[in-house]
Amino acid sequence: MNSILWTRKAVKQLLRLHSAHQVQIRDAVTLLGDMPDTGNVKALSGHTYAYRLRVGNYRILFDWDGAIRVVSIQEVKKRDERTY
Repeated sequence: MNSILWTRKAVKQLLRLHSAHQVQIRDAVTLLGDMPDTGNVKALSGHTYAYRLRVGNYRILFDWDGAIRVVSIQEVKKRDERTY
């Protein structure tokens, strides 16, 4: 089981969203505790963050350190042409 850490920036971004979206995102992020056996996760190449989780129109950008088993949520963004 991985620990999930939220950055201050990611928490602020999450709190700006509608409450229904917040619940969906928090539920999906909870499943990251089982990393790497998680759906809708894609490794990113040439990006600041290593992975993204897709939740509807939102993308959760995060880093995962498999050695210490920590998932660090960096950003929560609505998908658009500038998301990546």
